[in-house]
Amino acid sequence: MHSGLELTLLLLGCAVLGVVAFRMLHLPPMLGYLAVGVLIGPHALALANDSPATHALAEFGVVFLMFSIGLEFSLAQLKSMRRIVFGLGLAQVVLTIVAAMVFGLFISWWAPALHVSWQAAFALGGALAMSSTAIVVKMLTERLELESEHGRRIIGILLFQDLAVVPLLILIPSLARPAEELVVTLGWALVKAAFVLALLLIFGQKLMRFWFTVVAKRRSQELFMLNLLLVTLGLAWITEQAGLSLALGAFVAGMLISETQYKHQVEEDIKPFRDVLLGLFFITVGMLLNLQLVLEQWWVVLALVIFPVLLKFAIIALLAKAFGSTDGVAMRTGLALAQAGEFGFVLLNLASGSKLIDPFLIQLVLASMVLSMLVAPFMIANMDKIVMKVAANEWMMQSLQLTQLASRTMKTQKHVIIAGFGRSGQSLATLLSDEKLPWYALDLDPERVQEAQTAGANVSYGDAARRESLIAAGINRASALVITFADTRLALKVLHLVHELAPNLAVIVRSHDDSDLDVLKQAGATEVVPEALESSLMLASHALVTMGVPLRRVVHRVQSARDERYASLRGYFHGAGDVSDDLEHTYVRLHSVTLREGAAAVGKRLGELGLEEVETEVTAVRRNGKSLEGDPETVLLAGDVLVLRGAGEAVSRAESRLV
Repeated sequence: MHSGLELTLLLLGCAVLGVVAFRMLHLPPMLGYLAVGVLIGPHALALANDSPATHALAEFGVVFLMFSIGLEFSLAQLKSMRRIVFGLGLAQVVLTIVAAMVFGLFISWWAPALHVSWQAAFALGGALAMSSTAIVVKMLTERLELESEHGRRIIGILLFQDLAVVPLLILIPSLARPAEELVVTLGWALVKAAFVLALLLIFGQKLMRFWFTVVAKRRSQELFMLNLLLVTLGLAWITEQAGLSLALGAFVAGMLISETQYKHQVEEDIKPFRDVLLGLFFITVGMLLNLQLVLEQWWVVLALVIFPVLLKFAIIALLAKAFGSTDGVAMRTGLALAQAGEFGFVLLNLASGSKLIDPFLIQLVLASMVLSMLVAPFMIANMDKIVMKVAANEWMMQSLQLTQLASRTMKTQKHVIIAGFGRSGQSLATLLSDEKLPWYALDLDPERVQEAQTAGANVSYGDAARRESLIAAGINRASALVITFADTRLALKVLHLVHELAPNLAVIVRSHDDSDLDVLKQAGATEVVPEALESSLMLASHALVTMGVPLRRVVHRVQSARDERYASLRGYFHGAGDVSDDLEHTYVRLHSVTLREGAAAVGKRLGELGLEEVETEVTAVRRNGKSLEGDPETVLLAGDVLVLRGAGEAVSRAESRLV
């Protein structure tokens, strides 16, 4: 037996090692936590036991997960996506549970020795209906497909799955009661849930807003954090005392706070608690897995991986098709959501604690869920290839899109291709139109494209990071390409394609700041427009004109800054809020170093310090409150202040050399 501290240290140490290993393999951290739990659990290395302490950590993890879901609960978002969420999402969850119950009845009839009660089948169906929000959203974000047609359907279904957990958390424990008490138990649970929720939602919102305002006015981060933990755990305790679950109270707490102006601050404050405790929850789930049993019954586990994944894929794809999706969109939606999810483990854990499901079956289902989640990233990464091979009309649909795009641009010469038709892209298009210059835009948001096309805009649905789309947009006849989205990874992909297809084409790229300016220039960008620096120039120009500086001189200064590639503006003095930026090698920073008595640089000439070897330059030398020219022959004295400019690590190495 371990003490509480020993158990926590063991779990944290193993979690760090597991997450590092899975990060190196480019797999989600959640799978690392599960793998760690399997290894250290009582069925493998037996470093940790299934103790009350581990159960307590697991409960806190679920509480903060449900709190985060409540915090993201948005009535406006649900209203805008109600057809997908409450149509497609509801149908998917209900049909998956029904399919599991039918299969359970069939097994009980076909092999009475393997009897599965309808209550157990319901709980298993609820667990299998869930998909992994963490894996799917991460993969879609990396692939820039959140706003695509299949991306919207996937997010809508995931939203309903998250909401469906709330009633399932109430129903599953109630199913463990004797059959003659079941109706009464369920009815009483629903009445209590309705009463508590009504009480909290009617009176809780105003009270929550008032109380958080009182706390926030004290201007204490420590007090704000303490209050946040008190509210979250307090509401979880209230619902538990009412005979409901801790998770339900946490969900309500998040939902109440989401309607206040403190939502974003709370999201940032709660994230470390949620991520750490949720990781420990997944470790405890992994500890339940008996590897020896899984290896002995490998064929059953394999069947439990393949059959539910195929069944879930078929249900989602057919439902998406019934709701008006094309074959390609329906198949992509099904492939992305076919795996198990985080809440599946929560519900399976709940069913296990309620003694609804045989422990032997729990082991097999648990193993199959973990394996399906391991396979999920590869399925999502290759879903385009799978769809193109399986869907007979998908190739034709994509070819038709490209043909329509090519036909629209065929007569256009010397036009500007706009990659991304968001706000920046539309502003650019307006200015080009005012100058009677031809342009054509590509965008991946089908609703935006449809509205813009209806209004007569020259825009088509297409991915600028695909060779075929650029060719169809007439890249060989274009005079310039403007990348309007500030995504360096995707911009580099587009630049690579441009280098192959039209190496002499002028490409203008938008970026957030100067951190990737050099990388983009080396990749072939003709011009890079860093938002942060351009906004600084605009602020400065307006301030100078307001102060009476002649407009011609202001314009000259702004143009000089652009001509020198923002060299004089690159880098800034970092503060406490910029600590994370220092970890990025690409971020240029300014840093002041004061030379004390005995410092290595004292008595040496500036030119012989060799700071260029560590990729750092001295932008200024201050002595007795005055700035020196920074001549290489300047001899440094004790008390001099050197202003260094370079990337985070380079500046640190230069400072070490100086002092």
